[in-house]
Parts: sequence; structure tokens; C-alpha cells
Amino acid sequence: MKTRLGCLSNKSDSCSDFSEFLPPAQERSIRYLKLSNDEVTRWADSFDALLSNKYGLAAFRTFLKTEFSDENIEFWLACEDYKKIKSPAKMMSKASKIFKEFIDIHAPREVNIDHRTREETKQRLLEPTSNSLNEVQAKVYSLMEKDSFPRFIRSKIYQDLLNRTQIYCQRKSV
Repeated sequence: MKTRLGCLSNKSDSCSDFSEFLPPAQERSIRYLKLSNDEVTRWADSFDALLSNKYGLAAFRTFLKTEFSDENIEFWLACEDYKKIKSPAKMMSKASKIFKEFIDIHAPREVNIDHRTREETKQRLLEPTSNSLNEVQAKVYSLMEKDSFPRFIRSKIYQDLLNRTQIYCQRKSV
């Protein structure tokens, strides 16, 4: 998937040929991705719909990388993985890793959260539970939904994908 999204690593509005997003094929058809125009259109209606679709999530992650702000989605995904952990030892280890990578004031991929949330999360992670990151994850989700998501929907990445699915669906119905 990484190589298929290669054209998106440039600035989001500079990718003139979105076909590189698609897998190599004779026609590079949308059919190969199993994406319908309705599905891609639904992404614009709901941030949840975008994140719950593997191609939507991949396109959104790639878009965020072009804006140098992929730490938010990577943090959100790390929190989703964290919630699935059952072992207290693994939970402690994963919580520490997430804190050091995303939450700590000197984190290499620090997410944009207020001081109070950072300190409360730090305290919660001293004795982590599956809910310890819920508040900070919700804040980052809200930030992406209000800020990054509207920019993604207006981006050339999304608009080109939407246009390609429309063209494919029109050809298919003829």
C-alpha cells in the first residue's frame, strides 16, 4: 500500500496524477480497489466513515503526511491498539511507549494537547487501564475532525479519488 500511495508524499495539492494512488493494473481501475462512488462520497459526510474504511484511512494518513501532521492519526491508531491489550504488563509497556512517543513534552511526535490533559494522562498512566488514554484520544480525534478532516475533503487527493470513482461508475453503467 505504501508504494501505491507514493504520489501523495508530495505536498497535497501538487499531486496532479492521482492514478499513482491506485494499484498497477491495465486500466488502473477503481474496481481493483473495490471502492464505490457512494463509499468515497460517504467519507465526506462522516469522519467515522472515513476512519472505518481501510482505503479512506490510508488516503487520510497519506494526506496528513503531506501536511507533516500525521502524528495525530498515528496516535489515535496507537490508542485503538492499546484498548485491545488485556495483559497488565503489556498495557504498562504500551502506555509508556505511547506516552514517550506522543504525549511527553519532549516526544518526537508530540500531539497538540493542553498542559492539564497532558498531566492528567501522565497520572492515569502510572496505573494504566484500558480507558487511561480515552480523554486524550478523544481530544486528538476532535482536533482531526474539526481541522484536518475538512482540509482532507477539500484536498486534491480526495477530490481526485472522488472524480475517479465517479468516472468509473459512469463507464460501468454505460
